[in-house]
Amino acid sequence: MAPSRRTRTVNSTDLLSRRARGIGDPGTLFRLNLKVLRGIILQGSRNFIKVWSKTSKSTIMYESGKIYFENYQKCYSCVHTEPQNLYKLPKRSKLEKFEDALLCQCPLVNLFNLLLFLTASNWLYRLSAETGEELQRVYLSSKHKFRSLSWDVSQEIFYVKSVKNKETPLARQAGVSENTVMHLAIFHVFPLQIVGILEITKRVFGNGITDAVLSQGVLAVSYNNKSVKLFSFEHILHRHMTEKLILGRQSLLLRGKTVGEAPFGIPVNIQVTDCPPVLFEVSCTNNGVQIGGHPWHYIYTPPQKNLKGTHHICSLKDGTVATNGIQNMKCCSLESDEIYFHPDESGRIVHMGPTTINSQVIVTSSGRTVKRRFQQLDDDPDRETFRMVEYDNELDILGVVVTNGEEGEGRAHVRLHDNQSGQLQRTVDLVEPWDETYQHELCFDKDTIIHIEQKNNNFCCHVYKLKGT
Repeated sequence: MAPSRRTRTVNSTDLLSRRARGIGDPGTLFRLNLKVLRGIILQGSRNFIKVWSKTSKSTIMYESGKIYFENYQKCYSCVHTEPQNLYKLPKRSKLEKFEDALLCQCPLVNLFNLLLFLTASNWLYRLSAETGEELQRVYLSSKHKFRSLSWDVSQEIFYVKSVKNKETPLARQAGVSENTVMHLAIFHVFPLQIVGILEITKRVFGNGITDAVLSQGVLAVSYNNKSVKLFSFEHILHRHMTEKLILGRQSLLLRGKTVGEAPFGIPVNIQVTDCPPVLFEVSCTNNGVQIGGHPWHYIYTPPQKNLKGTHHICSLKDGTVATNGIQNMKCCSLESDEIYFHPDESGRIVHMGPTTINSQVIVTSSGRTVKRRFQQLDDDPDRETFRMVEYDNELDILGVVVTNGEEGEGRAHVRLHDNQSGQLQRTVDLVEPWDETYQHELCFDKDTIIHIEQKNNNFCCHVYKLKGT
């Protein structure tokens, strides 16, 4: 539920003075600039031109106007007419290599944009995203091996997940069962502050746990019987936090040692003693369930073999399947379909297959019915295939990657559609060949298109910029 908006008092004299000096509301000006940029992008007088390419033997990442090479060691900025080197970090040892990273964007000032890195030796680094300067480091633990970073609440709360504890053959032979499955270390971003470390155990959450994640304040636990259970993290925090921790301060759980310093790290201060109330439970294929829509619904594929390929859209309140809520594209090609709630938070559902993309909405005036919002996007199944859909939330444009269906080095183009109506606005041809046997990633970010491809053990990044003809 979105927080209520506070009524803000505005001094009329100050408002008139700012208006006389040409100073308007920053948000209004930003939206106006985006509207102008959208018009420029969609008009025919300017084209997307390939301006830059670079290869690498390691994974290439793009996020928010920056391209990262060599496991985030090199950073290029894309704000110029062609990418320029922003910074290069010193070489790191195997123990200090980056395992995972998150980009933190301050909603107020771009200068405060940060990169969070998790190292192989369990250190959490906070670096400036603009200069690469180290700002802070926190030692997590000498007891638990942490492996990945993920968002709980985007740009507000993130968590670090440990590797899953596995029973050794010797322990199984002796009949000794490992109770602890994994640990989650939860942090606030601005400022960087520890919430706590949560221990996931079999005794509390049950046997057969395969994974546990946090999303929007909900702890989702997956099991090997294909079920997923959701728990309130707020409830867990309120009931089972044993000590409030502060980075750089002493902790009773550490016998007076400092939180976040080596070799002690951060203690487990969220110790769940009894199973929390289950908010929601469902059995599904690959433990995959999505929640969204207005009102709340969930999408899943039942685990039964005869229902493979179908997607069920049900009410989160009572589990009722919506009218037309069983979707099946019956794909005949090797490429399967995918379905998800639209990232524009409109509550719509996007269903993409090799030859069709549907945008659907849940209608509730006369019961819960899934209806098509705009006419489906179709291609020629004999010649073209939809590969992926990218959404630019600032321009409200959908970028659809389409290939020509030729084997080997075929060709691809990006079709730009209006997000509200689905109407095709323009098409951008990609210069480089598109080999369908390799992995591809495409990012559409305002006046920039980034195409990253993997060929065998090499990666290549292609950058397109909007330029006048």
